[in-house]
Amino acid sequence: MNDCIAVNIQDMLKAIGEEELLRLLSDFSCPLNREVEDFVRNKSIDFAQRKLSITYLVMKRTNEMKSILVGIYTLSHKAIEITNSNISNTTRKKLLRYATLDKDTNKYNISAFLIAQFGKNSAIPQENTITGNQLMDLTFELLKHIQYYVGGGVVYLDCEDVKKVLDFYQNACNRFKIFGERKSEIDQKRYLQLLRFF
Repeated sequence: MNDCIAVNIQDMLKAIGEEELLRLLSDFSCPLNREVEDFVRNKSIDFAQRKLSITYLVMKRTNEMKSILVGIYTLSHKAIEITNSNISNTTRKKLLRYATLDKDTNKYNISAFLIAQFGKNSAIPQENTITGNQLMDLTFELLKHIQYYVGGGVVYLDCEDVKKVLDFYQNACNRFKIFGERKSEIDQKRYLQLLRFF
């Protein structure tokens, strides 16, 4: 993984310009999640310029000394509500370090780091791919750096209720736990809400 580096999309925009960046992003393919692919290709620059979220381009140096886009993650922050009855006692105790329980609603209100988009580039040769766990490690490497400067300790994401995806987020390396669900107004899909402490 030490041959991979995560580059802020804003820095990439300054370094290579919008036309070249759009070309780079247009080669990003994520057939398992077209929403991620569409975001990277069509929205990631705009969201970064508007400071809604920042996408990090994970670049890898190949044997031919070229840099290729192997994956992305997009970070933001979001206020979330966690229903007290949906979580374990262990999670409840950890949450109390970052939030207080609203006794009227029986919910914790908390500001969390949001992994808004996360995906590997399927359009590259197999020998240059990155694993999902490696991509998550890079994500948390940056989040720990941010945490050092601004505090916080909860990371949140939404994912579709698909066993393979859930298994990945809940594996021994990634350790996310389900705390709720929501239905998308846009696509009417059901999404599970997961959190992790760090």
